Amino acid sequence: MGGAQVTIPRARSGRLRDELAFAVALVRAGFRRHITYRQATFAAAATNSVFGFLRCFVLLGAASASGQALLAGYDPEQLALYTWVSQGLIGVVAMWGWTELGDRIRSGDVVGDLLRPVHPVLTYLYADIGRAGVAGLTRFVVPMACGVAFFPMHAPRRVETYPLFVLSVALAVVVSFGARFLVNAAAYWLLDVRGVTTVWNFGSTVLGGLAFPLHFLPAWLVTTLWVGTPFPSMLQAPLDVIVERGSTTHLLAVVAGQAAWAAAMLGLCRLVQARATAKLVIQGG
Repeated sequence: MGGAQVTIPRARSGRLRDELAFAVALVRAGFRRHITYRQATFAAAATNSVFGFLRCFVLLGAASASGQALLAGYDPEQLALYTWVSQGLIGVVAMWGWTELGDRIRSGDVVGDLLRPVHPVLTYLYADIGRAGVAGLTRFVVPMACGVAFFPMHAPRRVETYPLFVLSVALAVVVSFGARFLVNAAAYWLLDVRGVTTVWNFGSTVLGGLAFPLHFLPAWLVTTLWVGTPFPSMLQAPLDVIVERGSTTHLLAVVAGQAAWAAAMLGLCRLVQARATAKLVIQGG
């Protein structure tokens, strides 16, 4: 019994070290892969910046036309910060544009993913974290620099806002990944997911808080979206945190809701992957 008490923790410790090392390797691989796309990254950052000017002028114009000091609870400086942070987070959260899993399912290459020692959901998640790291250093920084240079923006006044924002963005990446994985996983049954992807792209843009702040909508609808869908947790949540919309206690509750959605989405991804693997038929064989 004494030997067993010593051996089991060591075995578990070794397994955890191996899993951690594999996770770090996949994150680094995802980072290196996307850092090589320099021209595409620059073009995307420039495009996001151009649209940032358009969106910012529209929102500020709407605030001015309302004749009120606050528009749906936002002052002009908060609206400017909201706009430019959301433009920067487009590449980090990446609510749309990822079709790798769907393409691999359609071609049959996904069978290689099933032979790896790590669960496919975790494999793609780790790689996506590496991608988000590259986007954070490039596609987030450039639009924010443009916003700071040309617009007066709200500066968060509470020290705890900054680490809470980083945590919120990290959870937003996980929630977004889970949703994108599920959209792609529909290819196990449909093979061609372009229709599902189109619906997802539109829904995530409007209901995630990118097209406009969700607080512009009626309160009952906003509450329904927060509680019943993952969309606000992908973009609206970190934006609420950075513009300090509410007390710190309220924002902690927002981030806790994100954490719940992140866990739920990953759990659903694993369930869907298990069901798909049980009935997977590789085309041509």
